[in-house]
Amino acid sequence: MHAVTHEIICELKGIQKSFDRGNGKPLRVLEDINLDIRANEVVALIGPSGCGKSTILRIFAGLISASKGKVYYHQQEMNGLTPGVAIVFQGFALYPWMTVEENVRTVLRAKGMAEDDVRTRANRAISLVGLEGFEEAYPRELSGGMKQRVGMARALSVDPEILFMDEPFSAVDALTAEGLRAEILDIWSDTATNPSSILMVSHDIKEVAYMADRIVVLSANPGRVRTIVENPLARPRDSRSPEFLRLVDQLHDIITSTELPDVEISAPEPSLLSDTVEPLPPAPSTDILGLLEFLEIQGGTCDLFQVVAHTHVAFEKVLASVKGAEMLDFVDTPKRMVVLTPLGQRFVRANMDQRKDIWKEQLLALRLFRIIGEMLEMHHGELKRHEVIAEIQQRLPMENPELTFETLVTWGRFGELFAYREDRGVLTPE
Repeated sequence: MHAVTHEIICELKGIQKSFDRGNGKPLRVLEDINLDIRANEVVALIGPSGCGKSTILRIFAGLISASKGKVYYHQQEMNGLTPGVAIVFQGFALYPWMTVEENVRTVLRAKGMAEDDVRTRANRAISLVGLEGFEEAYPRELSGGMKQRVGMARALSVDPEILFMDEPFSAVDALTAEGLRAEILDIWSDTATNPSSILMVSHDIKEVAYMADRIVVLSANPGRVRTIVENPLARPRDSRSPEFLRLVDQLHDIITSTELPDVEISAPEPSLLSDTVEPLPPAPSTDILGLLEFLEIQGGTCDLFQVVAHTHVAFEKVLASVKGAEMLDFVDTPKRMVVLTPLGQRFVRANMDQRKDIWKEQLLALRLFRIIGEMLEMHHGELKRHEVIAEIQQRLPMENPELTFETLVTWGRFGELFAYREDRGVLTPE
């Protein structure tokens, strides 16, 4: 097991990042990020959608440059790719025409290694992640978990000092994810091999409590380090122990206060408001309806964690539904409570036609829905899926455009604002 030392491997100082939106108004996504990765530790980045977690990881790796600030590797200022780093991505990123072995070898060949070294390292990495016997298999023949093992083997084959992981387990089922987390920690805890340290991006609170030594909680718009939580739990960790569950509750509280703040925010100037496009949480309209009906049964108010306990729905999903309901002005969120607003009470007591009318009215108060409506008019009532996704990417560069599109469609359908014709891949007025 690694003993954490204070030696700093990689460091960000005063990092800012802005993206050009093409309208002369750059979008600031990171503000004054100061963060380091030390030898022999696992660091996790967690926070709301659009807070810049993946951007921080990519700046650390040198895949993108900061607008301001400096990146250091062993106290040397970096320009370009950071040495000693390998990345495991969320979406596997395998070459479908190559076998498992060829997918791993191609990374080593790109480093200019001799073929004997390529073969030795590839075989060792494949064995390390438990894929022996699958060397000649193609990605199409593998399960999601096995594909991610290939991604892990490819990253580990280059013997990185730091392993970067960008939501690496979110595309696999819960049981597979649990096994992969344990395997990554087994590999990391072997002091005879690299990686020395791991930096991971996650949206899963239990995952970071299980894996990380330090948990960096970010806030959004622009992304800032809100707090860093030192994980005091000894390894191996029992996810059912009272100490573990207390840490999870502590992180829940921090993230809830970040994503659903109690402070009154002064209204922005009208000129700024007209240009603001609000990110949509990944919450289908059915989930929001279920939340509102549950609150009505509870007398119009309930503690957030009681909602989770009573509904048996994951915290992250409940939080997304609460954010969606708050965006539509159906709930307020003082402290840890979720409370139906007068409009929410009127909505939940209305018949289905009245609900649809109220929902539609609330959608039209959101800039993104007005923009899509204007685009539909300009395109004579028919918008191709890729045109909508391109608009989302331009307006909300820090958001997942596919997830935003799905939310846009499900909310728009319920409000009978527009429909999505999946067979033709087009959005039309309802």
